[in-house]
Amino acid sequence: MSAWFSHHWHAFFLALRRLASAPFASLLNITVIGVAFSLPTGVYMLLGNLQAFSGQMSGAPQLSLYLKLDTDKATIAELESRLRQHPQVANFRFVSKDRALKQLKQESGLADVVDSLTQNPLPDAFIINAKSAAPEALEQLRTEIQSWPNSEHIQLDSAWMKRLDALLKLGQLAVLILTALLSFALVVITFNTIRLQILTKRDEIEVSKLIGATSNFIRRPFLYFGAIQGVAGGAIAWLIIAIVIKLINSELTNLVRLYAVDLHLYHLTFEDSISLLLFSSWLGWVGAWLSVSNHLWQIEP
Repeated sequence: MSAWFSHHWHAFFLALRRLASAPFASLLNITVIGVAFSLPTGVYMLLGNLQAFSGQMSGAPQLSLYLKLDTDKATIAELESRLRQHPQVANFRFVSKDRALKQLKQESGLADVVDSLTQNPLPDAFIINAKSAAPEALEQLRTEIQSWPNSEHIQLDSAWMKRLDALLKLGQLAVLILTALLSFALVVITFNTIRLQILTKRDEIEVSKLIGATSNFIRRPFLYFGAIQGVAGGAIAWLIIAIVIKLINSELTNLVRLYAVDLHLYHLTFEDSISLLLFSSWLGWVGAWLSVSNHLWQIEP
């Protein structure tokens, strides 16, 4: 076990030494990787912020259940019991037709018209807050409640939620495609970087093979080199996104003053940041492995 750690420790420091031996080229490659990865990561972050902001703006998804005019108190009590026990209902409130008429009289400015009515034309209603904001879940809840006794009409303005959900799904697909393309580019960059290093050490590698060095021993420093370069590129991408968020949030200050909302962008979560670093490191490792394996395949009989 100590020999295994010693080999990996030696390979790790050898990779660091190779990075330090060409600082400008290494910094250039790491910067290119960071810029490339900042694009899909930034779009992913914006989608997450858009989703959070839309939820903040819309609040809890609501359904308005209007009852038939002849609904009695027993039926209303039964509906209240059903809503209280329903697993998809977060909370609800009952608005009586007398209260609704009084509210209409106070807020509409049509007090004379309301006073001239011979009877109350407004129905009793329930304002229901659903637990899930998913359009499919809301439609399912709406259909179910519509079949309840004395249910006249259920109002659900979910068209904007469906459009937003479709846009978010399209954005997620775009992030996946962009990530796949730029990941391939990162592998190619690492492949060519390692290939140039291999060419400068071709004689050393061939001599090592002749005296019995295994492929894993030869490959190990290059794999660490690719992984270190990849994780450094991921760190640069994280830093670029942090700077961009800070600049945008400083410009959003004026908008915050105009609207009573918490309008600012959030950075990547700790889990997303770790995932970014691990993924970029893995891609660098893959590029290095492909490059070294291709060279070893060419020199081995």
